Amino acid sequence: MKSQIVTFLIKCPDQKGLVAKITSFFYDKGFNILSCQQYVNALENTYFMRIRLNADGTEISKSALEKDFLSLANPLEFTWSVNYGNETQNVAIMVSHTSHNLYDLLERSREGGLNCCVKMVISNHDKLRYVAEMFGIPFYHLPISKETKLQQEAQIRELLEANQIDLIIMARYMQVLSSGFINDYKERIINIHHSSLPAFQGANPYERAYQRGVKLIGATAHYATEDLDKGPIIDQDVKHVNHESTTKTLKRIGADTEKLVLARAVKYHLNNQIIVSGNRAIVFPETGE
Repeated sequence: MKSQIVTFLIKCPDQKGLVAKITSFFYDKGFNILSCQQYVNALENTYFMRIRLNADGTEISKSALEKDFLSLANPLEFTWSVNYGNETQNVAIMVSHTSHNLYDLLERSREGGLNCCVKMVISNHDKLRYVAEMFGIPFYHLPISKETKLQQEAQIRELLEANQIDLIIMARYMQVLSSGFINDYKERIINIHHSSLPAFQGANPYERAYQRGVKLIGATAHYATEDLDKGPIIDQDVKHVNHESTTKTLKRIGADTEKLVLARAVKYHLNNQIIVSGNRAIVFPETGE
């Protein structure tokens, strides 16, 4: 195997000797362990591991490594995945009217802050085409109505499959995806929305938040599921505001918070730092990589 970083994500029933068995397996294959992060959910008796390996000097192929790993994984009931450091994920960004998240993601990607290839921007409106064009990213305007929802989603699927998209980012795409679409891309769709405002869902949340005199503005990034805005939470943040905050300042603070939260969530996903367990996302901290 050529020089590269290999990351394994492992979930299994907790039991004695897991660390010894897993690390010994990789040692015997000639890998150098760069980091080994663990978490045990005692209430559910579940063990989680993220282990990063340096493949320098190993002779084993990817297919042989994965086949041999099954001999360890199957008896211990592992749910696992592996990522090779030379694999850059292809990303599609979906938007509607607001541009702040789109600008931020494209800028971070261009500057190397997000290790991905943004293949396209998809929107149900033509308003943000100029943003994509500024960054040289293909823009697809696919209008939608109640009558054409499934047809529009079929068009989106064709684009995603043709471009081998690994991750879909809903950067304020103000449409509800069908359950069939979401299930076909399970744990591969990240959504952002305003949190700490549960009483202000729908249109103009910051206007209603202003009217209620809220003291916190927040944002939540999560994986999309059939239950609207109830998928596994990847990242959250809040900012304090006060009585002097206007609707305009609330929107600005909310937008800034959304950008940071969404960017962190996307980075965690791209860096293979997340294991989903039920409706919870176990997010391992960065280790200096």
